[in-house]
Amino acid sequence: MTTIKIALLGFGTVAQGTFNLLQDNAELIRNRTGVNVEISKIFVRNPDKYSHITLPETAQYVTDIDEVLKDDSIQMVVELMGGTTFAKDCVEGALKAKKNVVTANKDLLAESGPYLLDLASKNGVDLRFEASVLGGIPIIRTLYESLAGNRITEIIGIMNGTTNFILTKMSEEGLSYQDVLKEAQDLGYAEADPTADVEGLDAARKLAILASISFNRRIFFEDVSVEGITSIDTEDIKFGKEFGYNIKLLGIAKETSQGLSLNVYPAFIPTTHPLASVRGSYNAIYVKGNGIDDVMLYGRGAGSLPTGSSVVSDIMEVAKNISYNETGRLKPFYYDQKNIYSPGKIQSSYYLRLEVDNKTGVLAKISAKLAEQKISVLSIVQRNMDPETAVLAIVTSKCPRSYILNLIDSFNSLRSVKSVNSVIRIMEA
Repeated sequence: MTTIKIALLGFGTVAQGTFNLLQDNAELIRNRTGVNVEISKIFVRNPDKYSHITLPETAQYVTDIDEVLKDDSIQMVVELMGGTTFAKDCVEGALKAKKNVVTANKDLLAESGPYLLDLASKNGVDLRFEASVLGGIPIIRTLYESLAGNRITEIIGIMNGTTNFILTKMSEEGLSYQDVLKEAQDLGYAEADPTADVEGLDAARKLAILASISFNRRIFFEDVSVEGITSIDTEDIKFGKEFGYNIKLLGIAKETSQGLSLNVYPAFIPTTHPLASVRGSYNAIYVKGNGIDDVMLYGRGAGSLPTGSSVVSDIMEVAKNISYNETGRLKPFYYDQKNIYSPGKIQSSYYLRLEVDNKTGVLAKISAKLAEQKISVLSIVQRNMDPETAVLAIVTSKCPRSYILNLIDSFNSLRSVKSVNSVIRIMEA
């Protein structure tokens, strides 16, 4: 039986999950691939940190990356360090040395994915990255293989488990954003610095990777318009329930005759939509194609074993390709025109929450401002806070984002409007 030697770069949470699955499922992997996958080297900065882990006889720690890149016996490098500088140098070096690469590094792929895929193709080797998006959910291979015969028109996803956990707890238990964030940090769902998650940056990187594959464009992180969840208030969630909506942080990519729209933002979803029922730290991705219509994949979007599962799946696929001398078959193809559609022109319905004077005639003034912007009201709820102040929750008809921004300026010009507290998009069912 052929033996494929691999090297792990990094030995953190995901790498250890990968290591454990390769050991625990070794017989299964051999039976399903027809090859023996052997961990030869593990690159780490400080081997003493991992002295409690027993390595197989075939494996050893190394602290010099050249011991991996210049070792001709190693045919596959598994990059699990993260980051976009040293990790990029390692991946580039491996590909140029004609070593196959598996990675879970979404930051790197969102910045340099198309370039690295071209480099892999040029050198006749594989670059696989299933674990870079949505952990254990097999969306990358689904797009490349199962849905390859479709023209993908839209991707909608809950792509970050931390934000979904936070919004779920806020919705179900009425807790504040700050209280739930602290709980998420205590449970290990959120980092000490949660910026990448709660500001939507993590989801934007994943969306860039998926959109690049789906639409055959060289799409990068900076192409995605991003809004986070830090301004979401429990009052908005309560009003949303009255209108029949759940709140989610969504990544949405669409291709229309007007161009590509690539956005991450919090949105109200009708409770009848399948994504509305995705709770806690789970992720889900909803894909529309001209052949299959709608497909949804659901599962754990992060974690040692779920993400390690996707890494091992890629390792197995590459190992089979090596054994059959079929690496480098994936030839990336990109259209020249990208044509990103301005977020200000995208039409959707909106939810707005205002604090206004609790006086006769205020609603008429609000209605007049809506009419000036050619925006009609689909629903409205008023709550009296006290004798002086009322809260208006408004659901508008579909209109461009630019209209809503002009409307907010108009509201702020009214003395009877004390504040515009929230503006949230509404996704169609």
